[in-house]
Amino acid sequence: MATVSNIFIDQGATFTTTVTINDSTGSALDLTGYTALAQIRKTYASTTSTSFTSTFATDRTTGQITISLTNTQTASLDSGRYVYDVLITDSSDVKTRVVEGIATVNPSVSRS
Repeated sequence: MATVSNIFIDQGATFTTTVTINDSTGSALDLTGYTALAQIRKTYASTTSTSFTSTFATDRTTGQITISLTNTQTASLDSGRYVYDVLITDSSDVKTRVVEGIATVNPSVSRS
């Protein structure tokens, strides 16, 4: 079962957050050989999405994945509530949703 973690994204600003994935014993999961996919959508049924850039820590045994959006990507999101998740895939093509939640995009005042 995925961990639920709600996030807040400031429209027009760079967004980044790091998540730590643990195994069933509570230890950091060794992410060697894994890939990651993270997306944000307006609703679960939305056909369009924005993909986060997913970056693994240099030492993959720490279980850390950083997801980020550029300021251009966040500027293109309307303010409001979205859903997002992070999916990892191991070398045997087993997919596991590890984090999911509500992403709230806060509206921007400053514009260039």
